[in-house]
Amino acid sequence: MQRGGCTYIVTNKTHSVLYTGVTSDIIGRIWDHKNKTYPQSFTAKYNCNKLVYYIFYSHIEEAIAAEKALKGGNRQMKVDLINQLNPEWKDLYEDLTKE
Repeated sequence: MQRGGCTYIVTNKTHSVLYTGVTSDIIGRIWDHKNKTYPQSFTAKYNCNKLVYYIFYSHIEEAIAAEKALKGGNRQMKVDLINQLNPEWKDLYEDLTKE
C-alpha cells in the first residue's frame, strides 16, 4: 500500500447518491462499503458501494484537503470529474484488487 492517502467517490446502483471519502487504505475501505461493515453508516443506508473515482496523494493531509474541496463543491462538479476520468462509471474496485 502506498504511503499517504486517497480521496474517493462511491455511488449506488442508479448513481443517484454520491459519497466522498478519504482513506489511507482504499482497498480495505471500499471492501467495508461493499460489505456494509458499518450498517448504520450513510453508505450502507444508501447502498453506496460502487467506486467510481479515486486519486492517491503522497501525504494524507493532501487527501483530506482534496476531500474537503470535493465536499464543498456541488454535485455537478463531482459528476463532471467522474465523467472525465471514468466516463462509463465502471466500478474501479476490481482494478484495484488486480494490482
